[in-house]
Amino acid sequence: MTTTAPRLGTALARLLILAAALLGALLAGAAPASAHAALTGSDPKDGAVVASAPKEVNLTFSEQVAMSADSIRVLDPAGRRADTGEIRDLCSGSVVRYGVGLRAGLPDGTYTVAWQTVSADSHPISGAFTFSIGAPSTTSVALPDRSAGGGLVGTLYGIARYVSYAGFAILVGGGAFVLACWPRGASVRPVQQTVVRGWLTLTGATLVMLLLRNPYTGSGELSDAFDLAGLKAVLETKTGAALTSRLLLLGAAALFVAVLFGAYARRTDPKEKKDLSFGLGIGGTVVAAGIAGTWALAEHASTGIQPGVAMPVDILHLLAVAAWLGGLTVLLVSLYRAPSVPRTAVERFSKVAYGSVAVLVATGIYQSWRQVGSWSALTGTRYGQLLLVKIGLMCVLVGIAWISRRWTRRLADPTTAEATTGEAEREAGGSGEAEEAGKPRKPGKDGEAEETEEAEGEEASEEAVEETADAPAVAPERAAQLARQQAAVATARRKRERDADPERAGLRRSVLTEAAVAVVLLAVTTVLTSTEPGRTEEEAGQGTAAAGPAAVPDRPVDIRLPFDTGGVDGKGVVRLSLDPGRTGANALHIFVERPNGKPLDVPEIKVALTLEAKDVGPLPVAPDRIQTGHWSASGVQIPMPGEWRIQVTVRTSEIDQTTIDKNVKIG
Repeated sequence: MTTTAPRLGTALARLLILAAALLGALLAGAAPASAHAALTGSDPKDGAVVASAPKEVNLTFSEQVAMSADSIRVLDPAGRRADTGEIRDLCSGSVVRYGVGLRAGLPDGTYTVAWQTVSADSHPISGAFTFSIGAPSTTSVALPDRSAGGGLVGTLYGIARYVSYAGFAILVGGGAFVLACWPRGASVRPVQQTVVRGWLTLTGATLVMLLLRNPYTGSGELSDAFDLAGLKAVLETKTGAALTSRLLLLGAAALFVAVLFGAYARRTDPKEKKDLSFGLGIGGTVVAAGIAGTWALAEHASTGIQPGVAMPVDILHLLAVAAWLGGLTVLLVSLYRAPSVPRTAVERFSKVAYGSVAVLVATGIYQSWRQVGSWSALTGTRYGQLLLVKIGLMCVLVGIAWISRRWTRRLADPTTAEATTGEAEREAGGSGEAEEAGKPRKPGKDGEAEETEEAEGEEASEEAVEETADAPAVAPERAAQLARQQAAVATARRKRERDADPERAGLRRSVLTEAAVAVVLLAVTTVLTSTEPGRTEEEAGQGTAAAGPAAVPDRPVDIRLPFDTGGVDGKGVVRLSLDPGRTGANALHIFVERPNGKPLDVPEIKVALTLEAKDVGPLPVAPDRIQTGHWSASGVQIPMPGEWRIQVTVRTSEIDQTTIDKNVKIG
């Protein structure tokens, strides 16, 4: 019994359904895009009650952000604007601070500060807090339910990001596959169609992202995508410049594709073809690196530590991904739709894929160190958890690629090929199929037996003519019908013969599986690029040192403590803020969250402060419950500076509780 490969239509349909389902799950489960920058302090503080109206409201961020005229809004208890609308740049050295002036004569009551900006790595961030003048009051301010970068626009923008990565991989990887692995593939129509569609996909996705950028970072309304004033503002930003540059580079890429499938495919002189191949290789590499650079210059690699090293590494990482996954896509299409794929082409791609994996491992280790920073962030942050998923998928992909390499070696083994041919002839049993299989075929340049569509048509026509000649005279319409039937039978017979090769069928299945896993891997990578890196998330929550953050006068002590009481709803994270984080009276805020970031209501929270070096404490603090997941205490006294141990006891039920602690430097 011969082994047959799966049908293309069914296999691709399953692949697309799997990709859509997993991508939808990833995007649906993903929180709104977070980024490097985070709000680390404000004046007035969240929940503060001041005796008189301040002249302005100041916000302090962990990293540089892009402010617009409407980035900070202060609303009075009735929901009216209480600010002057003039954003002041108060940045000094490494301190990133912006302020907005308040109108004179503000009445007592609770005021809401709503802010929205874009971090240096292109992702929108937003938030809100309240403070009171004189005494707290009721407020009628209604803030949007969705965060910046969420809603329908955020979903569409995320899909466009995913599609752009896929288009880039197919365009670059497909071109590299033709030049490095299968030069004769430049004249194969399915290969041409795949690479051209990669270019169209990347171009279309880039245009969509450029149009959606304004509502994505602003109102969130889809109709604002066609606001010309907003589009002009986007073009003046770093991300807008990167997307515009990508479109210009895609124009050069279109010229590359035209030459590759035009002049290069028609060249017959070996020297001329070699010279043109060298020029296309150099030019294509430059264009591909430029397109990859539009991501590196506008996203995570451009911010944080070592950006001068991170951006070239990110470009190299993207090129390696494209060479592997894009080449894999073209190989998959060729195995199913091309008349034949030379064994030498598969062998060469196997070497290219091996080299790409080596580059991915090296660059991935550096990127992981740079973005995660610690073992705790690898498991305790969303970025680290997604990275673990990506590493797992990479291991699966490498395992499947190893299986594909085994099939490739079997294809390249002449003994195996001859044995397979002999088995096919024996199964034919001397029938017409055996005779057809034994017919000599014209060898191609790579030593492969190739059949052209013209030869198939001529053979089918001859069979139709012979049958028509032996039969009584028939009408021309009937003769044409017989010819079509004979051609269909001949094509089906040749397809059966090709599919009867177990090595080629096995290679098809392994490559198809590899491509399916690659689709999911690309989706995880897309979500990863829009998630706040673990290093910055931990630094924003814990300060600058692993032993505890050193407090400064204008910045509170913030720590993040995972806990597990062992009961129902027993896992979560405690975020504790001690403001202003120096000796004297401090305001304490505690936020209890589930692992997914949502507030967790617990029956009791207790805090104790101990200065072991001076035998002071433990000093108990009993915070009051403000709302679900939020506890607060005012006037927490820190009598002297030093390294204090903060103990937090969390009780999640009548019998389930745990105590967690952290050392912090105060004073």
